[in-house]
Amino acid sequence: MACVSNEKIIYLQNLEGNTPIAEGELITYEIPEYKLQYNDIIDVNIQTVDDMILSGFNNKAAVSNNQQMQVAGQNGGDVYYMTGYTVDKNGNVRLPIIGDVNVQNKSLEEARLQIETQLRAYVTSELYVKVKLGGIRYSALGEFRRPGKFVVLQDRMTIFEAIANAGDLNTVAKRDEILLIRQYPEGTKLHRLNLNDRNLIGSPFYFIQPNDQIYVEPMKVREVGAGENAAQSLLLFTSILTTALLVVNLFAN
Repeated sequence: MACVSNEKIIYLQNLEGNTPIAEGELITYEIPEYKLQYNDIIDVNIQTVDDMILSGFNNKAAVSNNQQMQVAGQNGGDVYYMTGYTVDKNGNVRLPIIGDVNVQNKSLEEARLQIETQLRAYVTSELYVKVKLGGIRYSALGEFRRPGKFVVLQDRMTIFEAIANAGDLNTVAKRDEILLIRQYPEGTKLHRLNLNDRNLIGSPFYFIQPNDQIYVEPMKVREVGAGENAAQSLLLFTSILTTALLVVNLFAN
Protein backbone atom coordinates (compact mmCIF):
# COMPACT_ATOMS: atom_id res chain seq x y z
CA MET A 1 0.00 0.00 0.00
CA ALA A 2 1.35 3.45 -0.89
CA CYS A 3 0.30 7.08 -0.46
CA VAL A 4 1.29 10.12 -2.51
CA SER A 5 3.44 12.60 -0.58
CA ASN A 6 2.57 16.30 -0.51
CA GLU A 7 5.86 17.20 -2.19
CA LYS A 8 4.72 15.43 -5.36
CA ILE A 9 1.36 17.16 -5.67
CA ILE A 10 1.99 20.77 -4.52
CA TYR A 11 2.27 23.22 -7.40
CA LEU A 12 4.85 26.02 -7.71
CA GLN A 13 7.32 25.07 -5.01
CA ASN A 14 10.74 26.65 -4.45
CA LEU A 15 12.67 23.52 -5.36
CA GLU A 16 16.11 22.86 -3.93
CA GLY A 17 18.90 24.04 -6.22
CA ASN A 18 16.83 26.82 -7.82
CA THR A 19 16.87 30.50 -6.94
CA PRO A 20 13.97 30.96 -4.49
CA ILE A 21 11.07 33.15 -5.60
CA ALA A 22 9.37 34.91 -2.70
CA GLU A 23 5.63 35.47 -2.55
CA GLY A 24 4.88 38.99 -3.74
CA GLU A 25 8.06 39.11 -5.83
CA LEU A 26 7.52 40.43 -9.35
CA ILE A 27 8.23 37.78 -11.99
CA THR A 28 8.85 39.15 -15.47
CA TYR A 29 8.37 37.19 -18.67
CA GLU A 30 8.15 37.76 -22.37
CA ILE A 31 5.10 36.37 -24.13
CA PRO A 32 6.19 35.28 -27.62
CA GLU A 33 4.04 36.81 -30.35
CA TYR A 34 1.92 34.04 -31.79
CA LYS A 35 2.25 33.35 -35.52
CA LEU A 36 -0.76 31.97 -37.36
CA GLN A 37 -0.49 28.38 -38.58
CA TYR A 38 -2.38 25.81 -40.60
CA ASN A 39 -5.77 24.91 -39.10
CA ASP A 40 -5.97 28.04 -36.92
CA ILE A 41 -9.31 29.84 -36.96
CA ILE A 42 -9.47 33.63 -36.96
CA ASP A 43 -12.40 35.99 -36.47
CA VAL A 44 -12.42 38.91 -38.93
CA ASN A 45 -14.66 41.93 -38.38
CA ILE A 46 -14.72 44.69 -41.03
CA GLN A 47 -16.52 48.02 -40.69
CA THR A 48 -16.57 51.17 -42.76
CA VAL A 49 -17.22 54.65 -41.37
CA ASP A 50 -20.78 54.42 -42.69
CA ASP A 51 -21.29 51.17 -40.76
CA MET A 52 -20.06 52.78 -37.56
CA ILE A 53 -22.25 55.85 -38.01
CA LEU A 54 -25.30 53.71 -38.76
CA SER A 55 -24.96 51.15 -35.95
CA GLY A 56 -22.23 52.43 -33.64
CA PHE A 57 -18.93 50.79 -32.76
CA ASN A 58 -20.69 47.53 -31.86
CA ASN A 59 -22.58 46.62 -35.00
CA LYS A 60 -25.50 44.19 -35.09
CA ALA A 61 -23.34 41.38 -36.48
CA ALA A 62 -20.92 41.68 -33.56
CA VAL A 63 -23.75 41.65 -31.02
CA SER A 64 -25.26 38.60 -32.73
CA ASN A 65 -21.87 36.83 -32.67
CA ASN A 66 -21.50 37.58 -28.94
CA GLN A 67 -24.90 36.00 -28.28
CA GLN A 68 -23.91 32.94 -30.34
CA MET A 69 -20.65 32.67 -28.38
CA GLN A 70 -22.51 32.70 -25.06
CA VAL A 71 -24.85 29.92 -26.24
CA ALA A 72 -21.94 27.91 -27.67
CA GLY A 73 -19.95 28.33 -24.47
CA GLN A 74 -22.85 27.06 -22.38
CA ASN A 75 -23.28 24.04 -24.66
CA GLY A 76 -19.56 23.29 -24.97
CA GLY A 77 -19.59 24.13 -28.69
CA ASP A 78 -17.15 25.95 -30.93
CA VAL A 79 -18.92 28.92 -32.53
CA TYR A 80 -15.84 30.06 -34.45
CA TYR A 81 -15.72 26.77 -36.33
CA MET A 82 -18.90 27.91 -38.09
CA THR A 83 -18.39 31.69 -38.22
CA GLY A 84 -14.60 32.12 -38.42
CA TYR A 85 -12.06 31.65 -41.20
CA THR A 86 -9.76 28.62 -41.13
CA VAL A 87 -6.14 28.83 -42.29
CA ASP A 88 -5.80 26.24 -45.06
CA LYS A 89 -2.77 24.07 -45.88
CA ASN A 90 -1.41 26.84 -48.14
CA GLY A 91 -1.57 29.36 -45.30
CA ASN A 92 -4.57 31.26 -46.71
CA VAL A 93 -7.94 32.32 -45.39
CA ARG A 94 -10.63 32.90 -48.00
CA LEU A 95 -12.63 36.08 -47.36
CA PRO A 96 -15.69 37.46 -49.19
CA ILE A 97 -14.93 39.83 -52.09
CA ILE A 98 -11.13 39.82 -51.79
CA GLY A 99 -10.62 36.05 -51.93
CA ASP A 100 -7.47 34.38 -50.56
CA VAL A 101 -5.31 36.22 -48.03
CA ASN A 102 -2.06 34.63 -46.94
CA VAL A 103 -1.70 34.85 -43.14
CA GLN A 104 0.61 31.93 -42.36
CA ASN A 105 3.53 32.84 -40.04
CA LYS A 106 1.97 36.29 -39.54
CA SER A 107 1.00 37.84 -36.23
CA LEU A 108 -2.60 38.97 -35.77
CA GLU A 109 -1.55 42.56 -36.41
CA GLU A 110 0.31 41.59 -39.59
CA ALA A 111 -2.72 39.60 -40.75
CA ARG A 112 -4.96 42.60 -40.07
CA LEU A 113 -2.73 44.88 -42.15
CA GLN A 114 -2.63 42.35 -45.01
CA ILE A 115 -6.43 42.05 -45.07
CA GLU A 116 -6.82 45.83 -44.93
CA THR A 117 -4.32 46.29 -47.80
CA GLN A 118 -6.16 43.84 -50.06
CA LEU A 119 -9.52 45.44 -49.19
CA ARG A 120 -8.28 48.82 -50.44
CA ALA A 121 -8.68 47.58 -54.02
CA TYR A 122 -12.45 47.28 -53.46
CA VAL A 123 -13.31 49.83 -50.75
CA THR A 124 -12.45 53.52 -51.01
CA SER A 125 -13.97 54.70 -47.71
CA GLU A 126 -12.22 54.60 -44.35
CA LEU A 127 -11.96 51.06 -42.95
CA TYR A 128 -11.76 49.49 -39.54
CA VAL A 129 -10.49 45.89 -39.60
CA LYS A 130 -10.29 43.72 -36.48
CA VAL A 131 -8.65 40.28 -36.46
CA LYS A 132 -8.69 37.99 -33.43
CA LEU A 133 -7.93 34.35 -32.77
CA GLY A 134 -11.10 32.28 -32.69
CA GLY A 135 -10.33 31.16 -29.15
CA ILE A 136 -7.62 28.83 -27.83
CA ARG A 137 -8.10 25.15 -28.68
CA TYR A 138 -6.13 22.59 -26.70
CA SER A 139 -6.32 18.96 -25.62
CA ALA A 140 -5.84 17.53 -22.11
CA LEU A 141 -4.97 13.81 -22.00
CA GLY A 142 -4.04 11.36 -19.27
CA GLU A 143 -4.42 11.94 -15.53
CA PHE A 144 -6.91 14.82 -15.64
CA ARG A 145 -10.15 14.71 -13.71
CA ARG A 146 -11.97 15.82 -16.88
CA PRO A 147 -9.77 15.06 -19.91
CA GLY A 148 -10.86 16.16 -23.35
CA LYS A 149 -10.60 18.77 -26.07
CA PHE A 150 -11.41 22.35 -25.07
CA VAL A 151 -12.06 25.72 -26.70
CA VAL A 152 -11.56 28.80 -24.51
CA LEU A 153 -12.73 32.17 -25.85
CA GLN A 154 -9.84 34.35 -24.72
CA ASP A 155 -6.59 35.65 -26.19
CA ARG A 156 -4.12 34.04 -23.79
CA MET A 157 -4.17 31.32 -21.17
CA THR A 158 -1.67 29.97 -18.65
CA ILE A 159 -1.00 26.27 -18.34
CA PHE A 160 -2.57 26.32 -14.86
CA GLU A 161 -5.76 27.87 -16.27
CA ALA A 162 -5.79 25.11 -18.91
CA ILE A 163 -5.39 22.45 -16.20
CA ALA A 164 -8.10 24.03 -14.05
CA ASN A 165 -10.42 24.10 -17.07
CA ALA A 166 -9.92 20.32 -17.39
CA GLY A 167 -10.90 19.76 -13.76
CA ASP A 168 -7.34 19.80 -12.32
CA LEU A 169 -5.05 16.78 -12.15
CA ASN A 170 -5.69 13.53 -10.32
CA THR A 171 -3.70 12.94 -7.15
CA VAL A 172 -1.56 10.29 -8.86
CA ALA A 173 -0.65 12.56 -11.81
CA LYS A 174 3.09 12.93 -12.40
CA ARG A 175 3.28 16.71 -12.03
CA ASP A 176 7.04 17.00 -12.44
CA GLU A 177 7.10 15.52 -15.97
CA ILE A 178 4.18 17.03 -17.87
CA LEU A 179 4.51 16.50 -21.62
CA LEU A 180 3.56 19.52 -23.72
CA ILE A 181 3.14 18.78 -27.45
CA ARG A 182 3.36 22.07 -29.37
CA GLN A 183 2.91 22.83 -33.04
CA TYR A 184 5.42 25.05 -34.85
CA PRO A 185 5.45 26.22 -38.49
CA GLU A 186 8.26 23.75 -39.19
CA GLY A 187 6.70 20.82 -37.31
CA THR A 188 5.98 19.47 -33.82
CA LYS A 189 8.16 19.64 -30.68
CA LEU A 190 7.85 17.88 -27.32
CA HIS A 191 8.59 19.76 -24.10
CA ARG A 192 8.80 18.45 -20.51
CA LEU A 193 7.45 20.75 -17.77
CA ASN A 194 7.61 20.59 -13.98
CA LEU A 195 4.46 22.01 -12.39
CA ASN A 196 6.03 21.65 -8.94
CA ASP A 197 8.70 24.20 -9.87
CA ARG A 198 7.88 27.87 -9.23
CA ASN A 199 10.35 28.90 -11.94
CA LEU A 200 7.85 27.62 -14.52
CA ILE A 201 6.14 31.02 -14.36
CA GLY A 202 9.15 32.62 -16.03
CA SER A 203 9.46 30.00 -18.78
CA PRO A 204 8.22 30.34 -22.40
CA PHE A 205 5.74 27.51 -21.72
CA TYR A 206 3.82 29.23 -18.91
CA PHE A 207 1.29 30.41 -21.51
CA ILE A 208 -0.19 27.74 -23.74
CA GLN A 209 -0.77 28.26 -27.46
CA PRO A 210 -3.56 27.20 -29.83
CA ASN A 211 -3.49 23.48 -30.68
CA ASP A 212 -1.27 22.56 -27.69
CA GLN A 213 -1.69 19.05 -26.31
CA ILE A 214 -1.00 18.42 -22.62
CA TYR A 215 -0.32 14.81 -21.63
CA VAL A 216 0.06 13.74 -17.98
CA GLU A 217 1.40 10.31 -17.00
CA PRO A 218 0.51 8.46 -13.76
CA MET A 219 2.96 7.92 -10.90
CA LYS A 220 4.21 4.45 -10.00
CA VAL A 221 1.63 4.20 -7.21
CA ARG A 222 -1.08 4.11 -9.88
CA GLU A 223 0.72 1.33 -11.73
CA VAL A 224 0.71 -0.89 -8.64
CA GLY A 225 -2.95 -0.12 -8.02
CA ALA A 226 -2.65 1.99 -4.85
CA GLY A 227 -5.30 4.46 -3.76
CA GLU A 228 -5.04 8.14 -4.55
CA ASN A 229 -5.14 9.15 -0.87
CA ALA A 230 -4.89 7.61 2.61
CA ALA A 231 -8.59 6.76 2.80
CA GLN A 232 -8.58 5.01 -0.57
CA SER A 233 -5.33 3.22 0.24
CA LEU A 234 -6.82 1.99 3.55
CA LEU A 235 -9.96 0.84 1.74
CA LEU A 236 -7.84 -0.95 -0.85
CA PHE A 237 -5.72 -2.63 1.83
CA THR A 238 -8.85 -3.69 3.74
CA SER A 239 -10.36 -5.19 0.57
CA ILE A 240 -7.18 -7.13 -0.18
CA LEU A 241 -6.92 -8.38 3.41
CA THR A 242 -10.58 -9.44 3.44
CA THR A 243 -10.17 -11.30 0.16
CA ALA A 244 -7.02 -13.04 1.43
CA LEU A 245 -8.79 -14.15 4.63
CA LEU A 246 -11.72 -15.52 2.66
CA VAL A 247 -9.38 -17.52 0.43
CA VAL A 248 -7.48 -18.90 3.46
CA ASN A 249 -10.75 -19.78 5.18
CA LEU A 250 -12.02 -21.51 2.03
CA PHE A 251 -8.93 -23.73 1.76
CA ALA A 252 -8.91 -24.39 5.51
CA ASN A 253 -12.41 -25.84 5.29
